[in-house]
Amino acid sequence: MQFGIFTVGDVTVDPTTGREPAEHERIKAMVAIALKAEEVGLDVFATGEHHNPPFVPSSPTTMLGYIAARTERLLLSTATTLITTNDPVKIAEDYAMLQHLSDGRVDLMMGRGNTGPVYPWFGKDIRAGIPLAVENYDLLHRLWREDVVDWKGKYRTPLQSFTSTPRPLDGVPPFVWHGSIRSPEIAEQAAYYGDGFFANHIFWPKEHTQRMIALYRQRYAHYGHGSADQAIVGLGGQVFMRRNSQDAVREFRPYFDNAPVYGHGPSLEEFTRETPLTVGSPQQVIDRTLGFRDYVGDYQRQLFLMDHAGLPLKTVLEQLDLLGEEVVPVLRKEFAALRPAHVPAAPTHASLVAAAGGAKDSTVHAVDDVTGKAPEGATR
Repeated sequence: MQFGIFTVGDVTVDPTTGREPAEHERIKAMVAIALKAEEVGLDVFATGEHHNPPFVPSSPTTMLGYIAARTERLLLSTATTLITTNDPVKIAEDYAMLQHLSDGRVDLMMGRGNTGPVYPWFGKDIRAGIPLAVENYDLLHRLWREDVVDWKGKYRTPLQSFTSTPRPLDGVPPFVWHGSIRSPEIAEQAAYYGDGFFANHIFWPKEHTQRMIALYRQRYAHYGHGSADQAIVGLGGQVFMRRNSQDAVREFRPYFDNAPVYGHGPSLEEFTRETPLTVGSPQQVIDRTLGFRDYVGDYQRQLFLMDHAGLPLKTVLEQLDLLGEEVVPVLRKEFAALRPAHVPAAPTHASLVAAAGGAKDSTVHAVDDVTGKAPEGATR
């Protein structure tokens, strides 16, 4: 099972000091958090994609490429790649390039995002959000698996004899998760392709997450990818820890009360009771996280949001120390002991290459315009 963190990259005033970080400071802090994640033994760092204030991560591949150069083991991912407003051709190229630069340490999560105005900013209609997600991903899926693509759809110009470059590393595309908070159509899409399904698992009661994942598992089996309990599931979550639970609640309360996404609504106590948000001691986080398995089954990836709502970098790094030293080692042991042998582990580049029968050079060589042939010994 993979454990890691994800960030939405918000620039938020610290309610305890009134201080708001500059964009430059926030971007550098995200990098520091990723480096700390590797240092404390986590598996994954994922960044969101946003194109509006108060968020900074508008170019995930730029950030992840930089982090790849400064890490050795950390798996780099997104906590939403906007499949609706990004061109699938550019996604295919950008993430294949990142895959090569990171030696395969990359996957990505497709999603529609939660900012309505982003659609017209990129020339799209929000009313076509689901059809855009379906059509764009269908094209992306083909671009990574077919050397030459002829394609025609509704939402972008056609492609004729198009080759996306570079080709995926070792002939194996990055693994794709489909992330959703509330859309059963996205669970269906993930199941159809045999991809992973990632439930945000922050804002809604557990019954909602349970229904979404049950639907995905059922449809995954329907499409013949394996049994329902072999489907690839990821969960989000948010925690705040101190060794003493009362200290955690006292320290986190002003951040919760003023958070852009859930502040000024239900109380912290109500929210922690009705949703997976956990504020307390490391043992409480362990117990709550192990409990997720009771209603979603065995799953492959757990990501935590830890740098949201104006928390200063120093505090976030302290949280990561607790997560890496006291929480994740226990979770690894307990989840491994509970997992049946037939339930797959989280996909990695190495496991995908092995499943494909080994690595291959997927380079596509240009054809001579005169002879119509590729160079001797080359393949197309």
